[in-house]
Amino acid sequence: MTGESAYVVFATMKSSTPSLPDRIHIGDCVAIMNSLPAGSVDMVFADPPYNLQLGHDLTRPNNSRVDGVDEAWDKFADFATYDKFTRDWCGAVRHVLKPDGTFWVIGSYHNIFRVGSILQDLGFWILNDVVWRKTNPMPNFRGRRFTNAHETMIWCARDQSSRYTFNYDSLKALNDDLQMRSDWLIPICGGPERLKTDGHKSHPTQKPEALLHRVMIAGTRPGDIVLDPFFGTGTTGAVAKRLGRRFIGIEREATYAALAQDRIDQVEAVTAPELVTVASKRSEPRIPFGTLVERGLVRAGEVLFDQNRRWTARVRADGTVIAKDAKGSIHQVGASVQGAPSCNGWTFWCIDRGGQPVPIDLLRQQVRADYIA
Repeated sequence: MTGESAYVVFATMKSSTPSLPDRIHIGDCVAIMNSLPAGSVDMVFADPPYNLQLGHDLTRPNNSRVDGVDEAWDKFADFATYDKFTRDWCGAVRHVLKPDGTFWVIGSYHNIFRVGSILQDLGFWILNDVVWRKTNPMPNFRGRRFTNAHETMIWCARDQSSRYTFNYDSLKALNDDLQMRSDWLIPICGGPERLKTDGHKSHPTQKPEALLHRVMIAGTRPGDIVLDPFFGTGTTGAVAKRLGRRFIGIEREATYAALAQDRIDQVEAVTAPELVTVASKRSEPRIPFGTLVERGLVRAGEVLFDQNRRWTARVRADGTVIAKDAKGSIHQVGASVQGAPSCNGWTFWCIDRGGQPVPIDLLRQQVRADYIA
């Protein structure tokens, strides 16, 4: 099948009207997304055809053939045909995405730059490009180019003014309390996670669940609806179910859809809400240090000290503190005694309780728990 005819089949397939989430719909993703209510989806993750433009088989040094993407759905007559295909499905994404929703699309050097340009033309606001670095990429057997060791994801909001979800604190926790970077080192899909049929890969571009886990932790909350217009073998749906999110899958190939459904049916969802709720310090009630003084958890005249007991400051009745040469908030005085430009006083200062140093942040958490309860 030629690239042009592949696109015509894709674009003219009929689809049933989608109903509730947590279902896989077989048919044309453009028609199905346009039949959904406008602004009904929280996130879209898309792994579209890459238009790899392979002109010949790829072989190893021993002349064995490398499994590649040579399916009809990845063949397009020319760049213009691929660009029209991209505008159509990205336009449908824009229809279905909530005003504050986000959109992730993954690709390689073959297509991602064309996709990015079209996204901007359609009004999406690019937030980051994220590089997925593969720990185990396929070698470049011909030795004529660099080994293709990464793919690129574009993360964008529906509009420049969108109040999009970004779970910064959860990502930081996921990364051993370090700010998550935009280069993600994750192995390609393999082992028991890789679906196989008769000993061969069921789908040539199955993505690792770890990649989707991080995407959903980054930009969704429990109960959010995640739509995947190129569902394949259902990685998005499997991860969504496991994390307490809802999903809508769209897949044109019935064989892939059946594999995906069987895979998702075997996933055990986490039933305890507190285990899939993302942490967000910004959404927690703000507790001034003065509140601790008002409630008697810290008394005026008590001494604060750092963990190494190099510096001290005394608490005043209005919630400010005073050191030898400085007075002000716990943050201002913490910075002053260290000669630093800034300081998080909550994590810097401790107070004596029963002969033991207690971080004042623990006292703040006690007050915060009362607000939340």
